[in-house]
Amino acid sequence: MREIGISIYPNRENISRILEYIKLSSKYGFTRIFTCLISTDDSKEEVKNFYKKITETASLNNMKVIADVSPSVMDKFNISYQDLSFFDEIGFYGIRLDLGFSGIEESIMSFDKSRLKIELNMSNGTKYIDNILSYMPNTDSIIGCHNFYPHKYTGLSRKHFIKTSRQFKELGIRTAAFVSSKTALEGPWPVNEGLCTLEEHRVLDIDIAVKDLFNTNLIDDVIIANQFACEQELKKVGNISANILSLTVTPSKENSEIENKIIFDEFHFNRGDVSEYLIRSTQSRVKYRSKEFKAHTNIDIKKGDILIESSLYKRYKGELQIALKDMKNSGKTNVVGKIKAEEIYLLDSILPWQKFKFNK
Repeated sequence: MREIGISIYPNRENISRILEYIKLSSKYGFTRIFTCLISTDDSKEEVKNFYKKITETASLNNMKVIADVSPSVMDKFNISYQDLSFFDEIGFYGIRLDLGFSGIEESIMSFDKSRLKIELNMSNGTKYIDNILSYMPNTDSIIGCHNFYPHKYTGLSRKHFIKTSRQFKELGIRTAAFVSSKTALEGPWPVNEGLCTLEEHRVLDIDIAVKDLFNTNLIDDVIIANQFACEQELKKVGNISANILSLTVTPSKENSEIENKIIFDEFHFNRGDVSEYLIRSTQSRVKYRSKEFKAHTNIDIKKGDILIESSLYKRYKGELQIALKDMKNSGKTNVVGKIKAEEIYLLDSILPWQKFKFNK
């Protein structure tokens, strides 16, 4: 089951606002919380007492907390990789190793009696995970998560992101990545140019970035990296269907009732014998073969247009399509809607037999 999450940075905000943010995000289906221990200056006991308030509230709201740590944090608090009870006593679900060890330590940590998840950095593109696996860890306790990048132009390229994500996913390891809120202003550092894993997501609306990550089929969990996302953003992310691509569409005012029903109510999937010009959802032409589809809105076709064939196309009438290229309209094809401009690039990654749906 795919999950969505938030991030909190207690050293940058008062505890009461953080606890309210946890409760609000839970209301919209968020189940994960990322937090950071790397930059804390508090004592071991202060950290324990403070973060217990967070994990207790998280638990009451069906959320789990994973804290970013490093070997230097463990040295500071005199914590051995052979005994992770300190993190367990706080109530953490897991710890994320921003900087790891040599491989054998991570393997031993995965067998800790606390049963903490050991989350590994996915972004570096090294043989780090292969090295850990060579030491025979408890793979049930190993998960992965990408970095986020607060400095503009430093985020991952899509090519590198796909490569490194696939490296973990093909090993059966649960994966996660970050997206950036446009309304949130706080992260772990003063730099405020967005917090995302993929550089191309920095300028996108948060819901489109989340759709994109889930649509890669390489990411299980998506986390908002900066605090505090507004309620509208939380609601938009919470409403996303994590397992099926949903595309935002403006329908044509000329559509018939049946055409709107085909767009928004029918089940869609791309045919296996794919075209470079069209994504074809053909079940509607079978279901509605006895209906008439009058020709209307026969304008030239642009990439991202939603099409339904009119009765002039005989056996194709009622078939829904999505244009992948600009094309001349023969006069037989109805342009029944347009996909939101910012989402059109998502069409390039729709695969044969992939399911999708439309939201108005």
